[in-house]
Amino acid sequence: MTLVLRTTNRATEPATALPVLPAGTDPLPQLQYEMQPADGPGAIRCVGHPHELALGGMPVTCSACRARRDWLLINHSRNVWVRCRCGNQWLEPEISRADFDALIASPYGTTYPSVEAGLVALGFDGVFAGIYLE
Repeated sequence: MTLVLRTTNRATEPATALPVLPAGTDPLPQLQYEMQPADGPGAIRCVGHPHELALGGMPVTCSACRARRDWLLINHSRNVWVRCRCGNQWLEPEISRADFDALIASPYGTTYPSVEAGLVALGFDGVFAGIYLE
């Protein structure tokens, strides 16, 4: 069975803009905020981002499969990673923990026993490589 990336002629929705700190913001409180554990020591949080993602005006594209949407954003401490359905993952320094927090609509979610179990349950373990899920 061969999986092919599906293409459509539909216009894509613009990606939600990530919040920008005001010009006079003191970086020390921001750093202290980003260093606080999210929900306890070692907490790892994930949120799906089904639309295209633009950072610095440039669209994000997976370097492994060239996908342009349907991401999983993973937050641990002050770091945020972007993960593609093909299993490719990279640290994205342009997304801060504050940006990640702004993308989370609800404090409630599903808790998984491990990161690997969550990736499998959410379909980001590589099984759905080359497929956009809607």
